[in-house]
Parts: sequence; structure tokens; C-alpha cells
Amino acid sequence: MCLLVVAWRSHPRYRLVVAGNRDEFHERPAAPLGWWSDAPDILGGRDLRAGGTWLAFARSGRFGLVTNFRDANGAPPGAPSRGELVPAFLRGARPAAGFLSGLLPGIRAYAGFNLLLGDAHGLHYCCNVGGEEPRELPPGIYGLSNHRLDEPWPKLERTRERFAAALRHADPTPADLFDLLADSTPSAYESPPDRGLPPELERALSAPFVRHERYGTRCSTVALVEHGGLTSLHERRFNPAGAQTGATRVEFADATA
Repeated sequence: MCLLVVAWRSHPRYRLVVAGNRDEFHERPAAPLGWWSDAPDILGGRDLRAGGTWLAFARSGRFGLVTNFRDANGAPPGAPSRGELVPAFLRGARPAAGFLSGLLPGIRAYAGFNLLLGDAHGLHYCCNVGGEEPRELPPGIYGLSNHRLDEPWPKLERTRERFAAALRHADPTPADLFDLLADSTPSAYESPPDRGLPPELERALSAPFVRHERYGTRCSTVALVEHGGLTSLHERRFNPAGAQTGATRVEFADATA
């Protein structure tokens, strides 16, 4: 997932709201949102190449999401999959702070990542690039792409502003949140970033919804978790042309309900 916005304890009805786009190569196989056969308490999409996930929830009320850190160096030799971080947390019982403390000794073995982990009681952020310590986040609205939390990238700032506006309504709908995720207008950079990518791909990547024949937005996800624990997950899936190819909706009451 390359762009997401999160509201943590910032809405009268929902303790958590997540809206995000997962960007990936179109040829990389993935399973849609669903309960995992080998971990029946985990709900999320799944990368079928490495077996991990970018965003998932558990019946316990735990949740997690991960993004790659785009400007980091390449993966170290033999690096473990970043996609295993979220299910490792969801399968366990350690609080997020304890899980992250246990991760720290081997954190450099992974390629660059951002990680958000939480449950009904707290939301924690960790990045393994730059030496920043994991930290608990206070209530608020946050944006994350492929750099540090709230990095002022134009597409992230634009999406976060629209997200905050949607949350001013007493009952934001999944359709409202999917609408802001569908923004495919490229951002206007004063000087385009030089990352060695073809100009047409760089331009596509500057939009919240990435449409490109090789790499783009594979799915959009909206999660709404009420203060009482009722959780509603919605996923829309797309082909390389950006046309919707499928949709899934799952609701459950987590352990806090």
C-alpha cells in the first residue's frame, strides 16, 4: 500500500477510520480481502508471493498496516518479508509497544518500512529508516505513504485534507472515502523528484490513485471501527486500466464489543 490516511479517536462514532490505496506491480499475485484459512482470526488481503499482507485486522481488535519506504536502500541480502510483520503482530498477544520493542534488535534486517500497529487502546508507529524510535500516536488524523509519517508529499497532503473534511460529517460513508481514494489527478511538483523512474511513471505515482500499465493501484480499502468494536471493512479491486474488477465487504464485532 502506497497511500493511506488514518483517523485515530478523532470521530464521535468511530475510534478508527482507515482509507488507503495499495500500489503494486500488476503481475504480482494477491488474494482479495477475506478471512485466512490458516489463521481464521485474521481478516485482510494477502500477497500470494511472500504470504504476508499490507493491511489486516483480527477478531481480537488488533490491526496493522505496512508500507515500503521508497527512498531507502535496497533490501539487505536474505531480508525477511516486510509483509510478515502485520500477521506476526496479529497472531500474538503482546501489546503493540512490546511487539515493537522485540522487533528492534533485528529491525535493520528488513528493507525500509513504515509500520502502524494498534488495538482498542493505542496506535503505534515505527519506521526502520533513520533511527527514529517507535512511538505511540495521540488521537489525530495521520497520513502515510512511502516516506515517514505525515511527510508533506503533495498527494498525501491533498488526500489528508479531503479525509479530514469527510470526517467532519457525523456519519461518513464508505462511498465518500472511496471517492477521495479514486483521485487520479497528478500532483504539480515545482521540480519533479529525481528517482531514476520514467517520467510517465513518476507522473502517475504523483496521484493518490496510480494508473499505469505495469504498476498501479491494485486495491482501495476502507475500514470503519466503531467505539464499541463493530468493524466494517470494504475493498475495491482494479485492473491496470484502473477499472474496478471486484469488491468485498466484511463486518464483524471484535473482542472489545
